[in-house]
Amino acid sequence: MNSGRLGILVAGCLAVILAAPVAASAEVTFAKDIAPILQRSCQQCHRPASVAPMSLLTYEEARPWARAIKARTQLRNKRGAMPPWFIEKDIGIQHFKDDISLNEEEIGKIAMWADSGAPLGNPADLPPPLDFGNEDEWTIGEPDLILESPEILVPASAPDKWTSLGTIETGLTEDRYVAAVEVREFNDVPKDTDSNTVGGRFVFHHMSFDSIDPNELASGGQAVMRFPTHEVGRNPDIFPPEAGLPIPAGSVIHLRNAHIHSNGRETRAHLKFAFKLHPPGYEPDLQYVRTTVGNGVDVDMKPMQAGQELHAYKVLDEHIKLLVFEPHQHAPGTRMCLEAIWGHNIQTLNCTGYDHNWVKQYVYQDDYAPLLPKGTILHLIGWHDTTVANRNVPDPRNWSGGGRRSVANMFINLGKAVALTDEEFEREMAERRERLQLTKNDYLIGCPLCQVEFPSQQNATANNDQQ
Repeated sequence: MNSGRLGILVAGCLAVILAAPVAASAEVTFAKDIAPILQRSCQQCHRPASVAPMSLLTYEEARPWARAIKARTQLRNKRGAMPPWFIEKDIGIQHFKDDISLNEEEIGKIAMWADSGAPLGNPADLPPPLDFGNEDEWTIGEPDLILESPEILVPASAPDKWTSLGTIETGLTEDRYVAAVEVREFNDVPKDTDSNTVGGRFVFHHMSFDSIDPNELASGGQAVMRFPTHEVGRNPDIFPPEAGLPIPAGSVIHLRNAHIHSNGRETRAHLKFAFKLHPPGYEPDLQYVRTTVGNGVDVDMKPMQAGQELHAYKVLDEHIKLLVFEPHQHAPGTRMCLEAIWGHNIQTLNCTGYDHNWVKQYVYQDDYAPLLPKGTILHLIGWHDTTVANRNVPDPRNWSGGGRRSVANMFINLGKAVALTDEEFEREMAERRERLQLTKNDYLIGCPLCQVEFPSQQNATANNDQQ
């Protein structure tokens, strides 16, 4: 048998195997099969007064969109895919918190449901509706400190604007540490009005904010802490319990850079910043650090060209535990990969599709967060498409370079990590080996030294043997 026919036979067999669980089952219905998928992966956004353009809470609401749901879910990790989870599943780390992605069986069920006329099925099979709570409730729980930005008035139609909104006094009289922060926009957009665009209910695209001593701000000094940037639809930030972020007594929150856009109606809006604080007297054991790597300066983006690559490198000057992979590009971005290079060892930590309509942060599960030694080179690769095939690009005929505006470009991973001493780094790896029951034959992506027994550990073993 020639290799071509063998490849066709193998592909055909795999297709039958993958389809078997769905094909062998009874009729796929909304009540029994599709509603649970929508509840887990779609309804948080696709409901009234949320960010998505249509509600999918009921069969009557979802039925007209059956074929669109099939088309979007089959895009998997490409631009326009739903749910918006773009991690490629055939390479890199696959263990993330709050993973809303669909598996192949679920994608197959949605296709069969749409192709068979999108039947309701037995209403008795419907799961109980989800309770999304009061919109004034915070995901992080009851905040210890809530601060509000000044209110802004945004015209129905106007150019995008980048500006500082000044400062907010925290009112703190003692040094505290932040355990979690959540930022939400509050505006006068009617709750019962559909949105025709992603983020169309909002006017803040993003807000960069810091805690800083007011005297330092006046003299151009550095911020005490630069908090993760708020962006439309972004999840709250919950920091490792041993690595709280400082917010000193007497400090202010500097609303350093707001990106504001019109949404088709005159809108009054402001942001609320909710902080969950550690108890008084708390001191962090680990230092929270930003591991940003990328290029926002000398970007050379040619017009009408697909497959353009950008590369960026960063050498780690301390051991880290990488907590978050957060790709950020602008309209031409289509894909990004992050590699860790340690000596001759090159590991692809993750690759992800990219859609500028949905900026995502991917938070690693604790036992799979990359443990990278000092001297590791982080290598970031981005792919860009400025042809008419990429509908996010305003005008494919234009060359563009680096900048903040959506018509300019950026290529960056807004990574977040904790710094580790030699002792902490060795201990983290030893504890992970034990929890995951790793052997010397195992290969754990993101931990190039996890199977190494360090001299300090060898001495401890020798001492135990002598006793």
